[in-house]
Amino acid sequence: MLSTFGLLGRTSKLTVYAPAELADILQRQIDFFCRDLDYEVVFSAVDTTKQQTIYDDRSLSVETLPLEHRVHCCGYLFREKPLLPHIRRDVADFYGIPVSQFNIIKAGAGWTTADGEEIAHERLVVQAELPRSYAYVSDTRYLPSLADRLTGVSTLYHESTYGEDNLLMAEKYNHSTARQAALIARRAGVGQLLLGHYSSRYEQEEVLLDEAREVFENSHLTNEMDVFDV
Repeated sequence: MLSTFGLLGRTSKLTVYAPAELADILQRQIDFFCRDLDYEVVFSAVDTTKQQTIYDDRSLSVETLPLEHRVHCCGYLFREKPLLPHIRRDVADFYGIPVSQFNIIKAGAGWTTADGEEIAHERLVVQAELPRSYAYVSDTRYLPSLADRLTGVSTLYHESTYGEDNLLMAEKYNHSTARQAALIARRAGVGQLLLGHYSSRYEQEEVLLDEAREVFENSHLTNEMDVFDV
């Protein structure tokens, strides 16, 4: 992927967030395969043992989700920041409100006309859509307490390697079943559950979907190139 970015003409810096053990492996790969990149690759080590914010800007924050697998592993929680309301342009034009005042009104102010009429803030705006959130839970054993960290998430991707017929395999190799993923989704009250990371022993993955939907109806199988509305 790094090489492909270079071939496509990337020039801006790329930051890779991952467990500290990956730093040396990644650098060796870059030194061997990607010697002539026209952009800088920066490695940022992630502490997989605690939940922490690793990225934050005015529109998005990203937090780590401690998981338990055979190697150090964590998931990620993406949260969209709340948006300001939208100006009702028809109302603003009717009262002759200049564009220079729009941001002040979005922040909560009303408007006073030249005749002294007070126009309430609520009449001037339409509330923005609720902020979305997406949690990516990769390889992990079943962690019931994870639901507390995922309360109200819009979309949850949770690994579902096995069905209940292979529960012992899931426990042995620190993976989750589709039903366990659905239990997390139900307890957290998420909007929808996306299943993935299926064991190759299942020729028909619908059996995993059926098990998940017995617990959490709004569950879906995922496959490469699928597109979902978060």
